[in-house]
Amino acid sequence: MAQSQTLLQASFGRRTALMQALIVLGGSAVIALGAQISVPMLPVPMTLQTLAVALVGLTAGSRLGAMAVIAYLIEGAMGLPVFSGGGAGLAWLAGPTAGFLYGFVAMAWGAGFLAERGLARGLIGTFLSALLVTALLYVPGVLWLTAVTPLDLSGAVARGAVPFLLGDAVKAAVAALIVTGGWSALRNRA
Repeated sequence: MAQSQTLLQASFGRRTALMQALIVLGGSAVIALGAQISVPMLPVPMTLQTLAVALVGLTAGSRLGAMAVIAYLIEGAMGLPVFSGGGAGLAWLAGPTAGFLYGFVAMAWGAGFLAERGLARGLIGTFLSALLVTALLYVPGVLWLTAVTPLDLSGAVARGAVPFLLGDAVKAAVAALIVTGGWSALRNRA
């Protein structure tokens, strides 16, 4: 399948090194902002991070999307209050949410990959792409929970996945609406 442009490529044209750096830093800021909007749940809070990560990947592409998440993780590890509830520090990268945090790298990459291949086009294609990469995020998240908490696999699924399924489906729909709205606005501008 032919390589497609992402929304940011179509919006800004040729990517200079400065533009790429701004996309990565902007993406990490969007993810950090999404982390601050939280619904307390145990052991993993529900935030808008998954929405932000999907948006960054779908709009920036696989490479820049993944780099934005890596920048976000580095910022948090360095002590910037970017994690859920203003959390920061290396302990977040070893705690119960770490599997999800690391999984965000693959999630952004996957969303970007699907966008670059033209599979995340239109409302339905973008929704299904966002839903797929969000569902795959549960693999490292749940496995990590079983490794660092006393939960067995079924307990980790019950506590770290099931309560978030409906919310993540809604966030995938919101991501699809935002991205397809961005494409519509870009077409109308041209």
